[in-house]
Amino acid sequence: MKKLLTAGLLALMAGSAGAEDVTLQLKWVTQAQFAGYYVAKDKGFYEEEGLNVTIKPGGPDIAPEQVIASGQADVITTWMPAALAARERGVPLVNIAQPFKNGGLEFTCLKETGVESPADFPGKTLGVWFFGNEYPFYAWMAKLGLATDGSEGGVTVLKQAFNVDALLQKQAACISVMTYNEYGQVLDAGITPDQLVTFNYRDEGVVVLEDGLYVMEDRLADPAFAETMVKFVRASMKGWKYAEANPDEAAQIVIDNDESGAQSLAHQQYMMSEVAKLTAGGNGALDPADFDATVASLLAAVSPENPAITKAPEGKAWTHEITDKALAE
Repeated sequence: MKKLLTAGLLALMAGSAGAEDVTLQLKWVTQAQFAGYYVAKDKGFYEEEGLNVTIKPGGPDIAPEQVIASGQADVITTWMPAALAARERGVPLVNIAQPFKNGGLEFTCLKETGVESPADFPGKTLGVWFFGNEYPFYAWMAKLGLATDGSEGGVTVLKQAFNVDALLQKQAACISVMTYNEYGQVLDAGITPDQLVTFNYRDEGVVVLEDGLYVMEDRLADPAFAETMVKFVRASMKGWKYAEANPDEAAQIVIDNDESGAQSLAHQQYMMSEVAKLTAGGNGALDPADFDATVASLLAAVSPENPAITKAPEGKAWTHEITDKALAE
């Protein structure tokens, strides 16, 4: 029996030693926005593919595009506007999968400020996230024909912190929120939905693909790396679909992986229930129509205030090569 146990242990160690290392850099901190990856790791989906995956949380001072450009990650999660901006500036990122089919970016406003529709924006102060998250906002303002420099007839932009304080303290009439996070924080603060007017960017005709998976184009040319990404995407999508079907368990897995201890289970459960709405209906393969719509939205807002992209992306900004194999097997 002892010999059998020893043999089994050695086999396990040999298998682990032969695992392929993959480092994933997240766009933000450990939360249910990334539940699919933590689930895939916790449930052994990556291990089943022979992968040893390290998940690196992000934060306000971490730009995934810079991390992967410096060789500190193999794959990142980021929004397409930021990825395309990086590509135009010499960081050739390629979208290899798009777990988020729908977008959660919204703009929520206090009714008491007089905002009932976008026609009421002129003269108002609007809270906007930066660090690559501002591109959709400027695309929307361009679509509306509104100046963003605080001039008469336009709007004043408040560089919003990654919280909802600007709304609660009435520093801005409207702020940026995600359906799965900050909107819930506004409600938790005691503001009721009937006191708010909320706009979803997609409903306003501004399409911006959110959390996708991106790698460097030169690495994708390596068949061995491409095969590793097929395994990674296959296991990751398995994790996402498991999270959709088991939201409370997924939320607990996120909590278990949050070394900061800053997240509450109740909020992660709320977040996971909302994130599941964004991943539902997709299988991880990018819809080319959504890519084209994102590019069109960004090009509609080319201005000094919106340095996302100045022309249609050149080269291979996205590919189905990975998902075609990952989803077929």
